[in-house]
Amino acid sequence: MNSDSHSSPRPIVFDPASRDPAVLVGFDGSDQSFQALHYGALAARSSGRILTVVTAFTVPAPVYTTLTAVPNTSEAKTAASSAKSVLAEARAYLRDYPGKVFYRVEQGDAAGVLVDLSAVAELVVVGSRGRGGFVGRIMGSVSSALPAHAYCPTVVVHRQYVTSTGDGTDRFAPPSDPRPVIVGIDRSKHSRVAALHAAQVAQEIGTTLHMLMALPSLEGWADWYPELGTTDQGLVERRTSQLERSLQAEVDWVAGHYPTLALTAAVKPGDPVILLARSTARAQLTVVGNRGRSGFTGVLLGSVSRGVLLRAEGPVMVVPDIEDERLNNQPQFS
Repeated sequence: MNSDSHSSPRPIVFDPASRDPAVLVGFDGSDQSFQALHYGALAARSSGRILTVVTAFTVPAPVYTTLTAVPNTSEAKTAASSAKSVLAEARAYLRDYPGKVFYRVEQGDAAGVLVDLSAVAELVVVGSRGRGGFVGRIMGSVSSALPAHAYCPTVVVHRQYVTSTGDGTDRFAPPSDPRPVIVGIDRSKHSRVAALHAAQVAQEIGTTLHMLMALPSLEGWADWYPELGTTDQGLVERRTSQLERSLQAEVDWVAGHYPTLALTAAVKPGDPVILLARSTARAQLTVVGNRGRSGFTGVLLGSVSRGVLLRAEGPVMVVPDIEDERLNNQPQFS
Protein backbone atom coordinates (compact mmCIF):
# COMPACT_ATOMS: atom_id res chain seq x y z
CA MET A 1 0.00 0.00 0.00
CA ASN A 2 1.22 3.47 -0.79
CA SER A 3 1.66 5.15 2.60
CA ASP A 4 1.45 8.58 1.02
CA SER A 5 -2.23 8.07 0.23
CA HIS A 6 -3.08 8.34 3.94
CA SER A 7 -0.52 10.92 5.04
CA SER A 8 -1.61 14.27 6.40
CA PRO A 9 -1.10 17.16 3.98
CA ARG A 10 1.50 19.75 4.90
CA PRO A 11 0.21 22.85 6.72
CA ILE A 12 -0.48 25.85 4.50
CA VAL A 13 1.95 28.72 4.81
CA PHE A 14 -0.18 31.74 5.64
CA ASP A 15 1.98 34.85 5.67
CA PRO A 16 -0.16 38.01 5.35
CA ALA A 17 2.89 39.88 4.05
CA SER A 18 2.96 37.62 0.98
CA ARG A 19 -0.80 37.83 0.31
CA ASP A 20 -3.08 40.52 -1.01
CA PRO A 21 -5.04 42.09 1.88
CA ALA A 22 -8.23 40.95 0.18
CA VAL A 23 -11.63 39.58 1.08
CA LEU A 24 -12.55 37.56 -2.00
CA VAL A 25 -16.27 37.10 -2.73
CA GLY A 26 -17.58 34.59 -5.26
CA PHE A 27 -20.58 36.16 -7.01
CA ASP A 28 -22.98 34.61 -9.53
CA GLY A 29 -26.06 36.83 -9.18
CA SER A 30 -28.02 34.38 -7.03
CA ASP A 31 -29.78 35.47 -3.84
CA GLN A 32 -27.17 33.68 -1.71
CA SER A 33 -24.33 35.40 -3.58
CA PHE A 34 -25.84 38.80 -2.74
CA GLN A 35 -25.86 37.74 0.91
CA ALA A 36 -22.22 36.68 0.57
CA LEU A 37 -21.42 40.00 -1.11
CA HIS A 38 -22.93 41.95 1.78
CA TYR A 39 -21.13 39.84 4.37
CA GLY A 40 -17.86 40.17 2.49
CA ALA A 41 -18.25 43.95 2.27
CA LEU A 42 -18.73 44.22 6.03
CA ALA A 43 -15.81 41.86 6.67
CA ALA A 44 -13.54 43.88 4.39
CA ARG A 45 -14.55 47.14 6.02
CA SER A 46 -14.12 45.91 9.61
CA SER A 47 -10.70 44.41 8.87
CA GLY A 48 -9.39 47.16 6.60
CA ARG A 49 -9.00 44.76 3.68
CA ILE A 50 -9.80 45.29 0.01
CA LEU A 51 -13.02 43.77 -1.29
CA THR A 52 -12.55 41.73 -4.45
CA VAL A 53 -15.61 40.38 -6.30
CA VAL A 54 -15.11 37.48 -8.69
CA THR A 55 -17.43 35.99 -11.29
CA ALA A 56 -16.38 32.87 -13.19
CA PHE A 57 -17.64 31.40 -16.44
CA THR A 58 -17.04 28.23 -18.41
CA VAL A 59 -17.21 27.60 -22.14
CA PRO A 60 -18.81 24.31 -23.20
CA ALA A 61 -17.15 22.27 -25.89
CA PRO A 62 -18.71 23.30 -29.23
CA VAL A 63 -20.78 20.67 -31.04
CA TYR A 64 -22.34 21.82 -34.35
CA THR A 65 -24.12 19.49 -36.72
CA THR A 66 -24.14 21.92 -39.66
CA LEU A 67 -22.23 25.04 -40.71
CA THR A 68 -25.38 27.13 -40.33
CA ALA A 69 -25.50 26.15 -36.66
CA VAL A 70 -22.16 27.86 -35.99
CA PRO A 71 -22.89 31.13 -34.12
CA ASN A 72 -21.59 34.44 -35.42
CA THR A 73 -20.11 35.28 -32.03
CA SER A 74 -17.86 32.77 -30.27
CA GLU A 75 -19.34 31.06 -27.24
CA ALA A 76 -16.36 32.25 -25.19
CA LYS A 77 -17.18 35.87 -25.94
CA THR A 78 -20.85 35.29 -25.23
CA ALA A 79 -20.08 33.63 -21.89
CA ALA A 80 -17.62 36.39 -20.93
CA SER A 81 -20.17 39.04 -21.82
CA SER A 82 -22.78 37.30 -19.69
CA ALA A 83 -20.34 37.13 -16.77
CA LYS A 84 -19.66 40.85 -17.07
CA SER A 85 -23.39 41.49 -16.91
CA VAL A 86 -23.57 39.46 -13.71
CA LEU A 87 -20.67 41.42 -12.27
CA ALA A 88 -22.52 44.64 -13.11
CA GLU A 89 -25.19 43.54 -10.62
CA ALA A 90 -22.53 43.43 -7.92
CA ARG A 91 -21.29 46.90 -8.92
CA ALA A 92 -24.83 48.26 -8.60
CA TYR A 93 -25.27 46.68 -5.18
CA LEU A 94 -21.96 48.15 -3.96
CA ARG A 95 -22.41 51.62 -5.47
CA ASP A 96 -22.50 53.22 -2.00
CA TYR A 97 -19.83 51.01 -0.44
CA PRO A 98 -17.15 53.35 0.96
CA GLY A 99 -14.18 51.00 0.63
CA LYS A 100 -11.97 49.96 -2.27
CA VAL A 101 -13.42 47.28 -4.55
CA PHE A 102 -11.86 45.28 -7.37
CA TYR A 103 -13.94 43.29 -9.86
CA ARG A 104 -12.69 40.24 -11.76
CA VAL A 105 -14.10 38.00 -14.47
CA GLU A 106 -12.29 34.66 -14.68
CA GLN A 107 -12.68 31.75 -17.05
CA GLY A 108 -12.95 28.36 -15.41
CA ASP A 109 -14.91 26.31 -12.93
CA ALA A 110 -16.07 28.61 -10.11
CA ALA A 111 -14.76 26.43 -7.30
CA GLY A 112 -11.42 25.94 -9.03
CA VAL A 113 -11.05 29.66 -9.74
CA LEU A 114 -11.74 30.58 -6.11
CA VAL A 115 -9.39 27.89 -4.82
CA ASP A 116 -6.59 29.24 -7.02
CA LEU A 117 -7.23 32.84 -5.93
CA SER A 118 -7.44 31.80 -2.27
CA ALA A 119 -3.67 31.20 -2.40
CA VAL A 120 -3.11 34.96 -2.48
CA ALA A 121 -6.14 36.20 -0.51
CA GLU A 122 -6.74 36.38 3.24
CA LEU A 123 -10.41 35.37 3.25
CA VAL A 124 -12.92 33.91 0.77
CA VAL A 125 -16.69 34.36 1.12
CA VAL A 126 -19.36 32.43 -0.78
CA GLY A 127 -23.10 31.78 -0.50
CA SER A 128 -24.38 28.38 0.53
CA ARG A 129 -26.04 27.85 -2.84
CA GLY A 130 -25.72 29.45 -6.22
CA ARG A 131 -27.13 29.19 -9.72
CA GLY A 132 -25.13 26.11 -10.60
CA GLY A 133 -25.35 22.50 -9.45
CA PHE A 134 -25.72 21.64 -5.81
CA VAL A 135 -24.93 18.78 -3.46
CA GLY A 136 -27.73 17.04 -1.59
CA ARG A 137 -30.08 19.91 -2.51
CA ILE A 138 -28.74 21.67 0.58
CA MET A 139 -25.34 23.15 -0.05
CA GLY A 140 -23.97 24.46 -3.35
CA SER A 141 -21.19 22.66 -5.16
CA VAL A 142 -18.88 25.67 -4.80
CA SER A 143 -19.53 26.14 -1.08
CA SER A 144 -19.02 22.43 -0.42
CA ALA A 145 -15.82 22.10 -2.47
CA LEU A 146 -14.13 25.38 -1.62
CA PRO A 147 -13.70 24.94 2.17
CA ALA A 148 -12.02 21.59 1.59
CA HIS A 149 -9.40 22.93 -0.81
CA ALA A 150 -8.93 26.65 -0.06
CA TYR A 151 -5.56 28.04 0.98
CA CYS A 152 -7.13 30.56 3.36
CA PRO A 153 -10.19 30.61 5.64
CA THR A 154 -13.56 30.35 3.88
CA VAL A 155 -16.85 31.81 5.11
CA VAL A 156 -20.03 30.17 3.85
CA VAL A 157 -23.02 32.51 4.23
CA HIS A 158 -26.32 30.68 4.60
CA ARG A 159 -29.71 31.84 3.41
CA GLN A 160 -30.86 32.88 6.92
CA TYR A 161 -28.28 35.68 6.96
CA VAL A 162 -30.05 39.05 7.05
CA THR A 163 -28.51 41.95 5.13
CA SER A 164 -28.89 45.59 6.10
CA THR A 165 -31.62 47.65 4.45
CA GLY A 166 -30.10 51.05 5.22
CA ASP A 167 -29.59 53.75 2.63
CA GLY A 168 -26.30 54.88 1.11
CA THR A 169 -23.16 54.11 3.07
CA ASP A 170 -25.29 53.23 6.13
CA ARG A 171 -26.07 49.96 4.40
CA PHE A 172 -22.46 48.91 4.94
CA ALA A 173 -21.97 50.35 8.43
CA PRO A 174 -20.85 47.77 11.01
CA PRO A 175 -24.03 46.57 12.74
CA SER A 176 -24.57 46.83 16.49
CA ASP A 177 -24.68 43.13 17.23
CA PRO A 178 -24.07 41.73 20.74
CA ARG A 179 -23.84 38.14 19.56
CA PRO A 180 -20.44 36.44 19.95
CA VAL A 181 -18.13 34.68 17.56
CA ILE A 182 -18.21 30.98 18.52
CA VAL A 183 -15.38 28.54 17.84
CA GLY A 184 -15.36 24.78 18.28
CA ILE A 185 -12.46 23.45 20.36
CA ASP A 186 -11.39 19.80 20.57
CA ARG A 187 -7.76 20.16 21.78
CA SER A 188 -6.41 19.51 18.28
CA LYS A 189 -3.91 21.73 16.47
CA HIS A 190 -6.54 22.39 13.81
CA SER A 191 -9.05 23.73 16.32
CA ARG A 192 -6.37 26.00 17.84
CA VAL A 193 -5.61 27.52 14.45
CA ALA A 194 -9.36 28.03 14.05
CA ALA A 195 -9.48 29.68 17.50
CA LEU A 196 -6.75 32.16 16.53
CA HIS A 197 -8.65 33.20 13.40
CA ALA A 198 -11.92 33.37 15.34
CA ALA A 199 -10.23 35.61 17.91
CA GLN A 200 -8.98 37.91 15.15
CA VAL A 201 -12.49 38.28 13.72
CA ALA A 202 -14.02 38.86 17.16
CA GLN A 203 -11.46 41.57 17.86
CA GLU A 204 -12.08 43.24 14.48
CA ILE A 205 -15.84 43.42 14.94
CA GLY A 206 -15.68 44.25 18.64
CA THR A 207 -17.45 41.27 20.16
CA THR A 208 -16.84 38.36 22.53
CA LEU A 209 -15.22 35.09 21.52
CA HIS A 210 -16.98 32.04 22.95
CA MET A 211 -14.99 28.79 22.95
CA LEU A 212 -17.18 25.69 22.89
CA MET A 213 -16.01 22.17 23.70
CA ALA A 214 -18.28 19.13 23.34
CA LEU A 215 -18.57 16.46 26.04
CA PRO A 216 -18.83 13.18 24.09
CA SER A 217 -21.60 10.73 24.85
CA LEU A 218 -20.76 7.80 27.12
CA GLU A 219 -20.71 5.52 24.08
CA GLY A 220 -18.03 7.68 22.51
CA TRP A 221 -15.74 7.80 25.50
CA ALA A 222 -14.40 4.30 24.87
CA ASP A 223 -12.77 5.60 21.69
CA TRP A 224 -10.82 8.23 23.62
CA TYR A 225 -10.33 6.42 26.95
CA PRO A 226 -10.75 2.65 26.57
CA GLU A 227 -9.73 2.06 30.20
CA LEU A 228 -13.01 3.64 31.38
CA GLY A 229 -15.59 0.91 31.75
CA THR A 230 -18.16 2.37 34.12
CA THR A 231 -20.96 4.80 33.34
CA ASP A 232 -21.78 6.10 36.84
CA GLN A 233 -22.49 9.79 37.50
CA GLY A 234 -19.15 10.19 39.24
CA LEU A 235 -17.38 9.33 36.01
CA VAL A 236 -19.45 11.92 34.13
CA GLU A 237 -18.55 14.59 36.65
CA ARG A 238 -14.87 13.68 36.61
CA ARG A 239 -14.74 13.73 32.82
CA THR A 240 -16.56 17.06 32.71
CA SER A 241 -14.11 18.51 35.22
CA GLN A 242 -11.17 17.21 33.19
CA LEU A 243 -12.48 18.79 29.97
CA GLU A 244 -13.19 22.07 31.75
CA ARG A 245 -9.55 22.21 32.90
CA SER A 246 -8.41 21.46 29.35
CA LEU A 247 -10.69 24.15 27.97
CA GLN A 248 -9.40 26.70 30.48
CA ALA A 249 -5.88 25.99 29.25
CA GLU A 250 -7.08 26.68 25.69
CA VAL A 251 -8.72 29.94 26.85
CA ASP A 252 -5.55 31.06 28.63
CA TRP A 253 -3.50 30.32 25.53
CA VAL A 254 -5.76 32.36 23.23
CA ALA A 255 -5.89 35.16 25.82
CA GLY A 256 -2.10 35.28 25.76
CA HIS A 257 -2.23 36.18 22.07
CA TYR A 258 -5.31 38.44 22.32
CA PRO A 259 -5.06 39.99 25.81
CA THR A 260 -7.76 42.64 25.27
CA LEU A 261 -10.34 40.24 23.83
CA ALA A 262 -13.36 39.26 25.93
CA LEU A 263 -13.42 35.47 26.18
CA THR A 264 -16.01 33.00 27.48
CA ALA A 265 -16.00 29.21 27.35
CA ALA A 266 -18.18 26.20 28.09
CA VAL A 267 -18.15 22.42 27.98
CA LYS A 268 -21.51 21.20 26.69
CA PRO A 269 -22.72 17.59 26.56
CA GLY A 270 -23.68 16.35 23.14
CA ASP A 271 -22.54 15.73 19.61
CA PRO A 272 -20.15 18.46 18.38
CA VAL A 273 -21.90 18.77 15.00
CA ILE A 274 -25.29 19.36 16.62
CA LEU A 275 -23.90 21.74 19.24
CA LEU A 276 -22.01 23.86 16.72
CA ALA A 277 -24.83 23.81 14.16
CA ARG A 278 -27.23 25.10 16.80
CA SER A 279 -24.75 27.79 17.79
CA THR A 280 -24.83 29.25 14.28
CA ALA A 281 -28.29 30.68 14.97
CA ARG A 282 -27.02 32.71 17.96
CA ALA A 283 -23.58 33.73 16.73
CA GLN A 284 -22.34 36.41 14.35
CA LEU A 285 -19.96 33.76 13.04
CA THR A 286 -19.23 30.13 13.93
CA VAL A 287 -15.68 28.94 13.29
CA VAL A 288 -14.41 25.40 12.84
CA GLY A 289 -11.19 23.80 11.68
CA ASN A 290 -11.45 21.76 8.53
CA ARG A 291 -10.28 18.70 10.45
CA GLY A 292 -10.05 17.78 14.13
CA ARG A 293 -9.26 14.96 16.54
CA SER A 294 -11.81 12.68 14.91
CA GLY A 295 -10.74 13.47 11.36
CA PHE A 296 -9.12 10.76 9.27
CA THR A 297 -5.71 11.57 7.86
CA GLY A 298 -5.94 12.38 4.19
CA VAL A 299 -9.53 13.66 4.50
CA LEU A 300 -9.69 17.29 3.37
CA LEU A 301 -12.93 18.26 5.08
CA GLY A 302 -13.67 16.64 8.42
CA SER A 303 -17.01 15.20 9.48
CA VAL A 304 -17.64 17.98 12.00
CA SER A 305 -16.95 20.89 9.64
CA ARG A 306 -18.94 19.22 6.86
CA GLY A 307 -21.84 18.47 9.20
CA VAL A 308 -21.92 22.03 10.56
CA LEU A 309 -21.94 23.48 7.04
CA LEU A 310 -24.88 21.30 6.06
CA ARG A 311 -26.95 22.21 9.14
CA ALA A 312 -25.93 25.83 9.70
CA GLU A 313 -28.38 28.70 10.12
CA GLY A 314 -25.74 31.43 10.00
CA PRO A 315 -22.29 32.21 8.58
CA VAL A 316 -19.64 29.52 9.14
CA MET A 317 -15.89 29.99 8.74
CA VAL A 318 -13.84 26.90 7.91
CA VAL A 319 -10.14 27.34 8.66
CA PRO A 320 -7.69 25.07 6.82
CA ASP A 321 -4.55 23.56 8.33
CA ILE A 322 -2.47 26.74 8.42
CA GLU A 323 1.11 26.97 9.59
CA ASP A 324 1.23 29.41 12.52
CA GLU A 325 4.27 30.09 14.69
CA ARG A 326 1.96 30.83 17.62
CA LEU A 327 1.38 27.07 17.83
CA ASN A 328 4.91 26.73 19.18
CA ASN A 329 3.58 27.37 22.69
CA GLN A 330 0.22 25.62 22.34
CA PRO A 331 -1.17 23.78 25.39
CA GLN A 332 0.28 20.34 26.00
CA PHE A 333 -1.68 17.49 27.53
CA SER A 334 -0.50 14.14 28.74
